[in-house]
Order: sequence, then C-alpha cells, then structure tokens
Amino acid sequence: MHLTVTAERSLPCTPEVAFGMATDPDRFPTFFTGFGPIPGIIGIRLHSPLAVGSQRRVHSADGVILTERVTEHDPPVRHGYTLTGFRPPMSWFINKGESMWTFAGHELGCRVVWAFEFSLNKRWLAPLSSIIVHVLMRRAMHRCLKNMQRALVAPAAAKAT
Repeated sequence: MHLTVTAERSLPCTPEVAFGMATDPDRFPTFFTGFGPIPGIIGIRLHSPLAVGSQRRVHSADGVILTERVTEHDPPVRHGYTLTGFRPPMSWFINKGESMWTFAGHELGCRVVWAFEFSLNKRWLAPLSSIIVHVLMRRAMHRCLKNMQRALVAPAAAKAT
C-alpha cells in the first residue's frame, strides 16, 4: 500500500535558484526543520557528485541516518530520489519514500511542487500511517518550502531597510 503527499509553493526566484536550494547539502538542512515527530535534518553528506545513481546520507535530528539514492536529476526542472533506512518507530509504518521535486518558472518566480509516495510496511497500520504522512509529513514539507521562501525574501527585506 502507498500513501502520497504533496506540497507546493511559489518562490520569488528562478527555477535555477530554487533547484539549487533544494539540492544544496549545506543549505537544505536549514530549511527542513521537521514537524512534531517528523525530525528535522541536521546534515547531508554526498558520496559522489549529484547525479542519477548517486547516494547521500541524511542525518536527522533524532540521530537516524537515512539513505537517499538519486533517481532523477534534470537541473533545473526535476529532482527525484528514494529515501530508505527508517528506524523504529517510523520503520513500523514506512518502508521507503519516493520523492520528486519539480520546478517551473512563471511571471512571479518559480512554482515548486514536492511530492512523496511512501510505501507502507503493514496494511493494518494504514490509519496511523495516514496521519503520519498526510498530516505530519505534509506539514513538515510545507514548513520546508516556507523556510525556503523566507530565505529568499529576507535578503530583499534587509536591502529595503
């Protein structure tokens, strides 16, 4: 069984800038701060240059180290990866996540769409898994995109004062 969650936001920048923010291993952890039991990210380590097939280690605030394997990398249009290595209690519910980011320019900047499809471990835990994915993870994803927007708006606001 799979559960899908999506977050979208318009950012005041080009697709190139938004793509860079989403894939930068130094900056992205400052954007993904988590929500409730969904931990934030404190670090990302690349094992090789970012490309299809490359892997990253994602260090979360709860001490878990997840693995991301890049499945699609088409700057500045699409970026996809598979997320594995969940530990209890999350591994009781979720086996892996398939993520896809898309970036499209428009007259006010860039529309970012971030989707995740999670594979569930146990069908009978689907109601609780649904809360984790559709409420908590969605909120963490929206917060991340909002943090990216704030990072873009803050320098402009500082220049205006």
